[in-house]
Order: sequence, then C-alpha cells, then structure tokens
Amino acid sequence: MYTLVIIRHGQSQWNKKNLFCGWTDVDLTEKGFEDARAAGRLLKKEGYTFDICYTSVLKRAIHTAYAVLDEMDLNWIPVIKDYHLNERHYGALQGKNKTEMADKYGEEQVLQWRRSYDVRPPVLPDGDERLPENQPVYKEIMKTVKLPHTECLKDTVARVAPYFEQVIKPEIQKGKKVLIAAHGNSIRALMKYIEDMPEEEIVGINIPTATPMIYHLSDDFRVIDRSFLGDQEAIKAAIEAVKNQSAKSSGK
Repeated sequence: MYTLVIIRHGQSQWNKKNLFCGWTDVDLTEKGFEDARAAGRLLKKEGYTFDICYTSVLKRAIHTAYAVLDEMDLNWIPVIKDYHLNERHYGALQGKNKTEMADKYGEEQVLQWRRSYDVRPPVLPDGDERLPENQPVYKEIMKTVKLPHTECLKDTVARVAPYFEQVIKPEIQKGKKVLIAAHGNSIRALMKYIEDMPEEEIVGINIPTATPMIYHLSDDFRVIDRSFLGDQEAIKAAIEAVKNQSAKSSGK
C-alpha cells in the first residue's frame, strides 16, 4: 500500500480579497503561513514523513510547501517546482472579485466559469501583461510549450494527469513518501485522475486551504480511501466557505 499526501496552499492575499487568482503569483497572508505551519505540525504529530515534495511554480504553493516541511524538520528533502501543478488559468477573470462578477454576470455564469468541467473563462487578450509569455518564470518553458491564456478544468486535467503519471507516480512506486503542495483546481484534476472520478462528481468537489488530504492507494494504484487530516467540523466549514465564494453580495 502507498500513502500520498496532497495539500492546497494556505490562504493567499487574493483568497482573502475573494479575487480570481489563477496563474497570478500572489503570496500567502499571515493566516496562510500560520495555517501551513499548523498543517506541518499536525502531519509530524500524526507520524507522517516525506522523501520528496512536488509543487507548482507559484509562490503561494511553494511557500506552503516550505512552511509544512520546516515544521516537520524536512527542509533538506528535494522540492520539485513545475508549472504542470499550477492552478487552473482563469484567463481575463484573474484579479476580478468573484462576488462582483456574480453581480455583473449572474451567479449561474460565474458558477459555470468556476465549477463547470469544460467551460473556459474569457481569454486574456494579446499583449496583456498577465500572459505567461510576459512572465520571466515561463521564459524557457515557452520555447518548447505553448502555455494557456485561459483554461477549464478539463484542460487542467490534461496537463496535471500526465505529469502525475510520468513523474510523480514512478517515485511513489519506488517507495518514496510524496507530498504534493498545489492549488484547488490542480488538486481537483489530480483527484479526477487518481479516482477516475466522473465529470459530474468532480465539479462539485471543493478543496479547503492548508488541509492535508491523505490517499491510501493499493499496489496497483486503486484508491483504498481518501480523507482530510484534522478537525472534521472545521474542515466542513472551510469546504462550505470555498463553495460560497462566488455568492452574490445580495445573497449568501
């Protein structure tokens, strides 16, 4: 049996402001850092350890990974940063307030952009400074790969799943204990792939921040069980808060 631990980054500055973040590289809030450190303490207390960590190239995930590992006295293990684990690219919605977008376009439209499987948000226009080709971190990658200007969850699965299969899974099969620190949608993409989850089910999944998710997998990588580590009532409340992020200001 294999154990895989996945954690969404702690609260980011734009989570706090209820803004669409996507590939915008914003940092954690102080609460985000503290929640990540608390997750590290919990993992250590429960007897977990890791040999290698995978994260995105976005600092809210990177800083979450290092905060967790610092609390676990595991600063020395390799931390692999790769854009394949980036959040879903929210296109022109990046930087926009979720509630204001619901007021402007209606909750149903914003819910489609946020939670449908194959509906992409509006694309970033040519020349926009937020485009990947205008970001130094993607300069070398862009020489061989065309990076997105918007993505739906289906697109996110298409880049996350092969990376897991070709890079992360072989390390788990070697017996290495793996931590993945990523984002709400890249984690949902992983869940869909690992569990072969139907489209209609994955769109209803919400991932709380800075909460370790534990997978137990059989030798042939079938899911034995999946659970969140921590206070279950607090986790339920956190999941509900994520679910309601785009509620109109006149409603919930």
